[in-house]
Amino acid sequence: LLKNLAVEPGLVIADIGAGSGYHSTLLSKLVGNGKVYAVDVELEMIAYLKDRIKREGYKNIIPILSTEQKVSLPSNSIDVMLLVDVYHEFSFPYEMTLSMLDALKPGAKLVLVEFRAEDPNVPIKTIHKMSEHQAVKEFKALGFKFEKNMANLPWQHCLIFRKPIK
Repeated sequence: LLKNLAVEPGLVIADIGAGSGYHSTLLSKLVGNGKVYAVDVELEMIAYLKDRIKREGYKNIIPILSTEQKVSLPSNSIDVMLLVDVYHEFSFPYEMTLSMLDALKPGAKLVLVEFRAEDPNVPIKTIHKMSEHQAVKEFKALGFKFEKNMANLPWQHCLIFRKPIK
């Protein structure tokens, strides 16, 4: 997954649904003097992240408490946005997707990782799966350009979308 992101030093990355910070901490090491916004809707997760950042000495991770309808990030500020097994959980996918589109810089990348609904052998409940067709349909309807499915993860799609350059 990290190779699929093609992270370079200096990038500004948003980890949407960061939870305990698993991906945020890995990305922090790769962006160097860049930033990682660890975004979550759970106040408890933000508190945990703040404590973890302090305890482990991360300097470039910024916890962000979002709402269920907004990622709470500045417009045109993000180079790469990562969503790992979280989009299907959104209560307000329309509003959140518009908010994510706004937060991305023109031409920036959104990486959507979701368990493959098309594969009955993926050992997870159907409610936690998403098809490539459905994801592409939803993101394109709100203005994203679909680039590709990396298709190199064992059980998940790794769908790459871009914010159009106007």
